[in-house]
Amino acid sequence: MYGELKVFSGSSNRPLVEKICDKLGVKVGPLTIKRFSDGEIWVRFEESIRGKDVFIIQSTNSPAENYMELLLILDAARRASAARITAVLPYYGYARQDRKDQPRVPISARLFMDLLVKAGADRIMAMDLHSTQIQGYVDVPFDHLYSRPALLEHCLSLSEDTSSDLVIVAPDMGSVHRTRSYAGVLNRSLAIIDKRRTAHNQSEVMHLIGEVKGKRALIVDDMCDTAGTLVAGARRLKDLGALDIYAMFTHPVLSGEAIERIKDSPIDRVITTDTIYLPAEKRIPKMEVVSVADIFAEAIQRTNNEDSISVLFR
Repeated sequence: MYGELKVFSGSSNRPLVEKICDKLGVKVGPLTIKRFSDGEIWVRFEESIRGKDVFIIQSTNSPAENYMELLLILDAARRASAARITAVLPYYGYARQDRKDQPRVPISARLFMDLLVKAGADRIMAMDLHSTQIQGYVDVPFDHLYSRPALLEHCLSLSEDTSSDLVIVAPDMGSVHRTRSYAGVLNRSLAIIDKRRTAHNQSEVMHLIGEVKGKRALIVDDMCDTAGTLVAGARRLKDLGALDIYAMFTHPVLSGEAIERIKDSPIDRVITTDTIYLPAEKRIPKMEVVSVADIFAEAIQRTNNEDSISVLFR
């Protein structure tokens, strides 16, 4: 045992942290975060955490200072003599930059993992990484959680609709493994969109592997950023005869014109989670937000008790 459980929140997604703490039956720990007039960040734990099992929850979506804030909180916890420090990342930004795919570029996903460990993280917990190999970038324990238990109920409701057959669609080749797992659980057919990326945040749909004509299509992905790929895929499915189109993704990054693109798209329903805080202006009528608080609460409780968390993967 690493001592009493303590949960603290960065400023990126406080509502999710409060839900997690409600499930755990604990209060969010008192942590002061201030900014000087020049933007410099200052943090302070307002209670002793010496000998405690500390969990710091922070999604690292934009702005980039969410990373800096997390690093400072980790360093403060280490210097305050916490027994163990776990960085909980509902959404891990920069995960798409996981390899050197062209000359003179950084491997940003590795760099930021190194910084987390250097700042004081003894353990890392994240959900639906864009690249699962990121777990191997650090030499500390890494718990990779999945949103599927929270999303599966909504998939089942779509699957049980007998108005027409449901096909599960992978938006690109990199999503096939994830999408196949949903198709297997639901006992539904799989289709794959073959796309070509023409620039950052831009892609072109080339081919479709599978059959969607006269069927309802559920596109499954780990994240949605500008929604360009998602909407292009949805329009292609519609052109090929899909009746209804649903989109389901874990991380609602939704930057730039993403919301407007989704509004104007043939997508009938969007299902996402609260790994990233969504302000009111990004919550549109066709969108449903599912909470992953239960999954994180169970993982945190089991980690604190030194119990296995493999039950969460069944």
